[in-house]
Amino acid sequence: MRSLFILAAVLFFSSPLFAQTGKVEGKVTDANTGLPLTGVSVVDQSTSKGVATNTDGRYVINVTGKTISLLFSYNGVTQQIDGIEITEGKVTTQDLAITPKTKTEEGVVIRATSTARKETAAAIISFQKNTNTVASVISAESIKRSPDRNTGEVLKRLPGASIQEGKFIVVRGLADRYNQAMLNGILLTSTEPDRKTFSFDLIPSSMIDNIVINKAFVPEFPGEWAGGLIQVNTKDIPAKGFFNIQVGGGFNTQTTGKDFYVDKVGNTSWLGIDDGSRYLPDTYTTKSQFDIKTPQEKTAIGQSLRNKWSQSSTAAAPNASLQINGGFNTKLWGKTVGGSLGVNYNKSNKFLKLLNRLNNIEADSVDVFYSYDDDKYQQDISVGAIGSLTAQLNSSNKISLRSIVNVNTSNAVVHRSGVNFDRQDSIKGSEFTYRQNTFFTVQASGEHTISRPVKLKWYGAFNILDGFIPDQRRLTYSKSLDEPGAPYRAIISNTLSQQSGSRIYQDLSDYIYTAGGDLTYNFDMFNRKQAVKAGYMLQIKDRLYDAKLFANYLPVDNDALRQLSPAQIFAPENFGTGTNNKFAFDAIKGNSFRYLANTILNAGFVQFDNQFSSKFRMVWGVRVEDYDQLVGSVKASDPRHSNRRVTDFLPGLNATYKVNNKTNIRLSGSQTVVRPELRELAYLNLYDFELNLSTQGDPSLERTKITNIDLRYEMYPRAGEVFTIGTFYKNFETPTEQYLNLSTINFINPEKAVAYGVEAEFRKKLDIVNVFKNFTFQANLAFIHSRVKDTAFKLNRPLQGQSPYVLNLGLMYDLPKTGLTATLLFNRIGERIYLVGDVPQGSPDVYEAPRSLVDLQVSKKLLQEKGELRLSISDLLNQKQIFYQNVGEQDKRNYQSGTDVVRFSRKYGSTFSLTFNYSL
Repeated sequence: MRSLFILAAVLFFSSPLFAQTGKVEGKVTDANTGLPLTGVSVVDQSTSKGVATNTDGRYVINVTGKTISLLFSYNGVTQQIDGIEITEGKVTTQDLAITPKTKTEEGVVIRATSTARKETAAAIISFQKNTNTVASVISAESIKRSPDRNTGEVLKRLPGASIQEGKFIVVRGLADRYNQAMLNGILLTSTEPDRKTFSFDLIPSSMIDNIVINKAFVPEFPGEWAGGLIQVNTKDIPAKGFFNIQVGGGFNTQTTGKDFYVDKVGNTSWLGIDDGSRYLPDTYTTKSQFDIKTPQEKTAIGQSLRNKWSQSSTAAAPNASLQINGGFNTKLWGKTVGGSLGVNYNKSNKFLKLLNRLNNIEADSVDVFYSYDDDKYQQDISVGAIGSLTAQLNSSNKISLRSIVNVNTSNAVVHRSGVNFDRQDSIKGSEFTYRQNTFFTVQASGEHTISRPVKLKWYGAFNILDGFIPDQRRLTYSKSLDEPGAPYRAIISNTLSQQSGSRIYQDLSDYIYTAGGDLTYNFDMFNRKQAVKAGYMLQIKDRLYDAKLFANYLPVDNDALRQLSPAQIFAPENFGTGTNNKFAFDAIKGNSFRYLANTILNAGFVQFDNQFSSKFRMVWGVRVEDYDQLVGSVKASDPRHSNRRVTDFLPGLNATYKVNNKTNIRLSGSQTVVRPELRELAYLNLYDFELNLSTQGDPSLERTKITNIDLRYEMYPRAGEVFTIGTFYKNFETPTEQYLNLSTINFINPEKAVAYGVEAEFRKKLDIVNVFKNFTFQANLAFIHSRVKDTAFKLNRPLQGQSPYVLNLGLMYDLPKTGLTATLLFNRIGERIYLVGDVPQGSPDVYEAPRSLVDLQVSKKLLQEKGELRLSISDLLNQKQIFYQNVGEQDKRNYQSGTDVVRFSRKYGSTFSLTFNYSL
């Protein structure tokens, strides 16, 4: 054991070895605009061998020597970079920002050379400083130096962004519906059926080139967002072949090693894929055919279904993960071809301690209708792959193909106990839910420099989102509080119910087709570089949703059967003829349990990028989005039918004044939209066991139009440092909100809402004190005031989902010589409305209380920097998540324990994980 410890210590603190041959890759950009430069000559001074940058401004060059010099030449400007250190078997990154000469200038030679590190850092700063809007940027070099293994982890490092559940992003305190995602310039669709969001943990960090979060709108990008537009750009052609493998394990403090329940069935359950064991039997064909069957024939189908209404406990296994990705770079018919492929697998077990209460509140008086304690055991499995293939035909033409496929499965068992005070009953029950989401996308794109001033981009994409919930089962028992010795009886009667004795099957299929392109023309005016860009996008989305709801019931009451345990109650022998005093089986009927939807989005834009002087730049234009939406049914006579077409003109203006090379002042104004999700529009009413509420859609919901204004001061003191402070204003016309009416969640459109505030970002290296020279501190703080007003609804309160403040803190330690890094992150979001209440009905707004989140990562390079060991701790404080209702003062918002009442609460536990990554 001692020798093993010594060996591990030697490996952990081993130093990398340096040699004299390798490759240099990088990106050359315009120092004024931040745009990539095509056709820049890059020459190794020691061998006189050279290459040219491609359509992305990228280059890769083979070099020999311990330290080399590169000469960059473009349009009469040459710049030499000395002191580039080469590491054996490694790829060195060397970016550069060049200031092109104007027509009136003579050729420029920069003879005073600078270090490689300084120029790369300057290029990174130039990238963010010269974005055409208010944005936060993280570069490939920063990602390479971090221990992050997927995009979700990388996004934690961006100021103003927070990650929920390890993959869903919050920007400026606005979640889900107000954010949008793009991959390599192509609009991404949601990876979840019922929420507008994207699971960013699907993309390995080693495949990322850069990430940009736009906080202000520019017409060239989609206009359906108000919080942030997250652009993830992956690498096209790796500088050299690579191979990474990562294995990991972990545990949750309130799950691993403790009793755990899971509804495990089938041979492919370990992959998160149902093998058909949960399907309806072959004797069931269609809804219409089932409806004409006799009661006995229907009951026979229910009798044949698997009798799994109780589960035995096992000890929860540790969490496990595997990630493998690799890439190549080669020549095919004289053309450079490269690509990458990654696969991932993750399995985690978690136990959630939930509280669910229904309160009736009038002034200082509180009546609790029910109080339920739920123990939720959930196993999450994610398996997927991501791949790309790119052909660089020449320095002016490139074609790429990319694809992602992912199966995300949640297998949950909920055990409920509690009291229904309204009925004076003691309650116990359970729910079994298997939820399988399959996401697939394939993208094709091309970039072509037709001539020096003209550049063409085109793209096409096909997406599938398949949601599958087979055999969701619920069973509830009760007994009177007045008879403590009485047995529990199943709540089964002669009527069909979603809440007890039910078996529900849900299928959702989305097919999305996207195509578009844009043309950029560069020209000179005012002795400066100018550009005009115009483009078009088409996106068609087809959805089909179908729910088959069934229930076991008793045509004639049978008290003895209702007293049976969950394991015995629905045994085959307890089913009858469909008319006697044994269990019968039938469908819960209703045309609202099925809907279709079709949306067609036509969008076009024109955008001008004007450099009026060396200090003043303006990017402005307009985007037109025509949105044609059909939901419910294609028949106009069908009450489910809803058809609406809206054309929006979305102007955008972003002005930047460069006070000096380190300081910008930005002013932005725009209009954007946020459209209701299809589930919110469908006249569909389904019961949610966990919330003990039903959710009802509304076809009359309108889209939200937002007017945005941003003013920001930016200062970039030096490489890796930034300070910004700004103010913003947003006006929402007809925002969509969730409204709680005691037992049902509805959706409403208040007249208007406003949100305004101030935001500050700060990133500073702490090397002003020698002992802290390897530390970097970053912070983001925003204070937001929001208000919703509506005369009809008599509303004057904060906007649902908007936090009054957002605080993100980060402390990073980086010791490159030893390969040791550490990151400590803190996040806290102020109280925000989770569900809008109905005060006259005794149900005030439900708020989510602030909760402090602390995450820690520590990583160490080893095995000559080919290996990395990483320890991660998520939600270190493990604070309870509380959803509450205020009692007493009408304008009070904050949570006061002992005075305010809890509506829901959840506790997740802290998660510890240890991963090992090895790279070739």
